[in-house]
Amino acid sequence: MVYQYINNGYYIVLDVCSGSVHIVDELVYDMIAMYEDKSKEDIAKAIHEKYKDKYSDEDIYDAYSDIEELKSSGQLFTEDVYRDVIVDFKKRKTVVKALCLHIAHDCNLACKYCFADEGEYHGQKRELMSIEVGRRAIDFLIENSGSRVNLEVDFFGGEPLMNFDVVKEIVAYGRSKEKEYNKNFRFTLTTNGVLLNDDVIDFCNKEISNVVLSLDGRKCVHDKMRPTRNGKGSYDIIIPKFKDFVEKRGDKSYYVRGTFTRNNLDFTEDFKAMADLGFKEISIEPVVSPPTEDYSIREEDVDKICEQYDELALDIIDRYKKGEPVTFFHYMIDLNGGPCVYKRLSGCGSGTEYLAVTPQGELYPCHQFVGIDGFKLGNVFDGIDNNEVVDEFKLCNVYAKDKCKDCFARFYCSGGCAANSYLFHGNILDTYDIGCKMQQKRVECAIMIKAALADFNEKEECKDEES
Repeated sequence: MVYQYINNGYYIVLDVCSGSVHIVDELVYDMIAMYEDKSKEDIAKAIHEKYKDKYSDEDIYDAYSDIEELKSSGQLFTEDVYRDVIVDFKKRKTVVKALCLHIAHDCNLACKYCFADEGEYHGQKRELMSIEVGRRAIDFLIENSGSRVNLEVDFFGGEPLMNFDVVKEIVAYGRSKEKEYNKNFRFTLTTNGVLLNDDVIDFCNKEISNVVLSLDGRKCVHDKMRPTRNGKGSYDIIIPKFKDFVEKRGDKSYYVRGTFTRNNLDFTEDFKAMADLGFKEISIEPVVSPPTEDYSIREEDVDKICEQYDELALDIIDRYKKGEPVTFFHYMIDLNGGPCVYKRLSGCGSGTEYLAVTPQGELYPCHQFVGIDGFKLGNVFDGIDNNEVVDEFKLCNVYAKDKCKDCFARFYCSGGCAANSYLFHGNILDTYDIGCKMQQKRVECAIMIKAALADFNEKEECKDEES
């Protein structure tokens, strides 16, 4: 399968199954579009009709030879070999390699779009995880990780800093087990920032591999959707704390994560606001919520959102050229290697390799399924007993979803989020249609950015050589 598009003046050809990306001129672009359906002579005739005398027969036949060479080298019109891999996909042996610890089913903010119901998660009571449950979760992960060395634990909520002492104890317990069991724990933490202080920052810089800071962008946008419990905005509370955190963080990983809703479809302005504050690692996610909510994204919003992704991409390129690079999470793709085939087919591994743990130790496929009837898998004390649901998640892959089979972006999004699919269709093997369109646009922009930056760097090198 070959996918072609034009973005920011670049003629881009993606060979979907090999992952090869080609930046070509208009001649080759048009010829590739006709290659499988027309003979060389018919292609030449069509090119002459379209471009008149712009291209000679020699130009056309040389381009045709280049296309044939790319095909023969496995970089164009490649076959989908992954369909064969999928035959035994459900039978594959999986190990648990990551846990999302709901360290606090409680929160000190009242974010209007929160899927966690401010920590209550579909009717679960507000409570904090005990150190006993936290330690047992670490033991469960070690016991179910097989020979895998690198394991990940994410501290999540609600707001995990409301239970910071237990966070510290769990980290210490995990570290105490690393050498004995030949494991390496990578701890991450997501916070709204209200409780950030010097002690938290020092601990995070020592022990936490990646920290996610929740910020929606401009003050008016953030305060509208992320108020405190008393209804006041939280922007002025957290911004000084976030700036202090990032300054002390140095070169360690973090990113500022925002959410855009129907209230701020001009979210590129929020990206710019965050970048102008000095944040270099940024993500802005589309809200995923029932269509009954006034802030929910609708089908008629998609065109404007795609325009925003184009504008955001151009801003990223401009900042790079000015020597002020900023990373946008959704534009980070690896065109040279990337994840293994199973990861590309199945995505995050929810329900099999990645599980969520409630404060009481219950296990769910991921944080977004916590509290939903039928999705409890077991608990960290007794293990998994709902294998029927686990098997269903094992089958979750791009070839089990009809909407994914012929999508050019399927190996980048890996079929999308199972929770979003369930929210909109009641079925994890469907897809969130609006999310698909946004993902496709993000992939287009990400590849275009790679082309633009490579083009810019090449021109800069030529300038250096000339001088």
